[in-house]
Amino acid sequence: MSAPFVLAVPSKGRLQENAEAFFARAGLTLSKSGGARDYRGTIAGMDNVEVAYLSASEIAAQLARGMVHFGVTGEDLVRENIQNADKRVTLIDGLGFGHANVVVAVPQAWIDVRTMADLDDVTTGFREQHHRRMRVATKYINLTRSFFSSHGIVDYRIVESAGATEGAPAVGTAELIVDITTTGATLAANGLKVLDDGVMLRSQANLVASKDADWSEGPREAARVILDHIAARARANKYREVRTRFRECDAALLTEAHSRFGVVAPFGGPTSSGMLTLHCPPSKLYALGSFLRDHGAETVSVVSLDYVFDRENPLFARLEAFLRR
Repeated sequence: MSAPFVLAVPSKGRLQENAEAFFARAGLTLSKSGGARDYRGTIAGMDNVEVAYLSASEIAAQLARGMVHFGVTGEDLVRENIQNADKRVTLIDGLGFGHANVVVAVPQAWIDVRTMADLDDVTTGFREQHHRRMRVATKYINLTRSFFSSHGIVDYRIVESAGATEGAPAVGTAELIVDITTTGATLAANGLKVLDDGVMLRSQANLVASKDADWSEGPREAARVILDHIAARARANKYREVRTRFRECDAALLTEAHSRFGVVAPFGGPTSSGMLTLHCPPSKLYALGSFLRDHGAETVSVVSLDYVFDRENPLFARLEAFLRR
C-alpha cells in the first residue's frame, strides 16, 4: 500500500466544527476512532486517508513542509507563514467560513488619518519630530512589510505582538496596529479605526494543497475522490432540479430558457414522451416555472439536489495544473 493521503483540519472550536460540517455536506464523514481527544482520524469509506487534527497555524507549517497533502486553514496564515506561498501551496477552494480581514488600524483620535497615504505623511512627520520610527504592533510581520512597501511607507518599525494586539496603542507599546478582525467591534472598543484602504487581506478558511507532499498514484487518487465529492456538492448548491412534460418543448425553447434563466439540460432535450429535466438557479425557479407553463407545461415539479457529479472536475484540474508547474 502506498503512503496515506493526509488531510489536516483544525483541532478545536468553531473552525473544527465548520470543517467537519463542510466535509459531511460533501458526503465525507470525518471521525476519530480514539474519541474526541484523539488527534488522528479517518474518512468513512476511504481506507488510505488519515485526518490530522492540528492548530490552524500548524496546518500552514505542515503544508509548507509537505507533511500533509490537504489542509484547512486561513489564507492569512498561508500568506504570513509560507515563504513564496504561491509556488509551494495552492488554494484549491474557499470553504465559506472563517471569514476575517487583516487590517491596518490607527487611533480614532487621528482624525486626519484616513488612508495609507495619510499614514505615510504621519510616519514621516513622527520620525522628524520624535527622532524614532512609529511602531506597528502585529503578529503579521511579513504581510505588514509587503503591504506597507506597496504603499511606499518606510518610516515605521514592527513590534511583534504576543498578546492582545488591539490594546498596544492604549498601553503605549505601539502607535498603530495590524491585526485580524471579523466585525471591527473589538477595534472600536479599544479606540481604533480601520483605514479606508487599510484592508490588507480578506481571508477565509481554504482547502489548501501542498506541492511538496507525496503525490504518487495513491494520494493523487484520494485527492481526486475528495475533490469530486466537494465539486459535486458545490454544483448541487447552484441548482434545483426542475421536471416537467410537454410535447411542445423544442430546441428553440430550451435555448430561450437557458438565455433567460441560466438553466442547463444535463440529460439533453425532452424525451419522446415529452419528459424534460432541467437544472435551474434557485433565484430563477418561479420565473422558469411560469415560462414553461405559458408554453404548454401542465405541471412543473422542483426538487433539491444533494450532489451533481460531472465528468469534469475543476477542483482536481486546478490541483493537477499546480502540481505540473
